[in-house]
Amino acid sequence: MLYDIKNESMPREELKALQLKRLQDVCRRVYATVPFYRKRFDEAGIKPADVRSLEDLKRLPFTVKQDLRSNYPFGTFAVPRDNIARIHASSGTTGQAVVVGYTQYDLDVWAQLMSRCLVASGVKPQDVVHVAYGYGLFTGGLGVHDGATKLGCMVVPASGGSTRRQVGLIRDLGATVLACTPSYAMHLWEVAMENGINFRDLPLRVGVFGGEPWTDAMRQTIEDKMGIDAHNIYGLSEIMGPGCAIDCSEHDGLHVWEDHFLCEIIDPQTGEQLPEGEQGELVITNLTKQGSPLIRYRTRDLTTMVTEPCRCGRTHARISRFAGRSDDMLIIRGVNVFPQQIEELLMKASGLTPNYLIVVDRQGSLDTMEVQVEVTDQLFHDQISRLQVLERGLQKQIKDIFGVTTKVRLMEPHSIERSVGKATRVIDKRPK
Repeated sequence: MLYDIKNESMPREELKALQLKRLQDVCRRVYATVPFYRKRFDEAGIKPADVRSLEDLKRLPFTVKQDLRSNYPFGTFAVPRDNIARIHASSGTTGQAVVVGYTQYDLDVWAQLMSRCLVASGVKPQDVVHVAYGYGLFTGGLGVHDGATKLGCMVVPASGGSTRRQVGLIRDLGATVLACTPSYAMHLWEVAMENGINFRDLPLRVGVFGGEPWTDAMRQTIEDKMGIDAHNIYGLSEIMGPGCAIDCSEHDGLHVWEDHFLCEIIDPQTGEQLPEGEQGELVITNLTKQGSPLIRYRTRDLTTMVTEPCRCGRTHARISRFAGRSDDMLIIRGVNVFPQQIEELLMKASGLTPNYLIVVDRQGSLDTMEVQVEVTDQLFHDQISRLQVLERGLQKQIKDIFGVTTKVRLMEPHSIERSVGKATRVIDKRPK
C-alpha cells in the first residue's frame, strides 16, 4: 500500500526533473540567505546559476557536522528566526550541540514523510502506535508522533523510561505498533516476560525501529521473540529526523524519499562519487527544507544504493542496511572492525542474547578487544564446560573472520546495563 501514490511511484525521469528543479531552488536560497554557504560556494568557484544538471551536484561543497557546530546556534538557518516554528538539537555529548530549525512547512513535510514510512511498514489509520522514542530536543519521539497523528492513528506518547509501566500500557491500551530503538524493544520484551506478559499474545504486530545501527540478525531475533514485523527506519536530526527512509514489506532495502532528499554515495577517503551498487558513505542534500537546509551533508553512514524500482511499486532509490559508520569503525592492531559485524556473528550463535558490549583498551603498545555478551538463563545454568567451549568457539570465529585476537566473556543475564534510548555498544578506553 502506498500513502502518496503519485509521488511514491513517480517515473524516475520525472523524479530526476523534479530533483533538479528543487536543487536549483535550494542552492539559490542558501547562497542568498546563509553566509556560510555563500562563502563555501565562492571558495568552490560555483554559483547557483552554474547548477544546470544533477551532474553538477559533485561540484558543490560538502557539509560536515563540525560546520554546524562551528555555526552554532543559528548560523546555518536560511530564514529569519521569526519564521522558525520548532527547534530540535543533538545532545552535544561528543561536542557542541547541533541545532536544527523547522518552519511550519518543514513540520508539515516531516509529518507527511513519516506517514509515508508508517504506511510502507504496514501501519493503518486504525492502529494504536506506542511511541517509546524520547521526546524533547531529540527528533525521534515528536517525529513519529506527528506522522502517526497525521495518518489518523491513536498515539500513546510514552517516551523513554518507566519500562515496566510501558509494558503494562502496551498490554492495556492494545498497542498494535511499537516505535523505539531496537535495543529498547528488546529491553521491553525482557521486562514483559519477567512480568508474565508475552508480546506474542498481544495485538502488537508492527515494529518501527531506528535511532541506532542494528543488523538483520537482530531483526530476526526481535521478530521471533515478539511475533511482529520489524522495520528499519532511518533519519538524522541534521537532515530532518526519522522518516528519511524505511524498508517496506518487501524488506529489500530502505526507500529514500527522493522528492525531498537528493542522495549520493561517495568514497569516504577521496570524496568522489561511486557507481550505483558500490558501498560508500551516504551524502544527503535537502531539496525542500526551509529552516536549515543542508547541501551535500556527509552522514558518515556506510551503505549502497540502487535505483531499480521495488516490487512494492515504489520507484524511489533504496539504500541497504548500514554496514556501520565511518566514524564508528574500530582499528584494532591495524585491522578495521565495525561493531555491527560483531553483532551479526553473535546473533548467529545459540544461547546468546542481543545484549553485548565491546571494550577496547591498550596494554603497553598493543590494542586489546574484549567482547562481553549475555547468555540466556538456560545456558547460564548449564555446565561450565559448555560455556567455555562457546567462548573459545566465538574467539576463534572472530580471529578467523577479522584476523583479530579477541577475548570473549560470557556474562550472566541482565548484567549489561540497559538503555532507554540508543544502546552503548563500544567502550574505548585507549588513551586519546
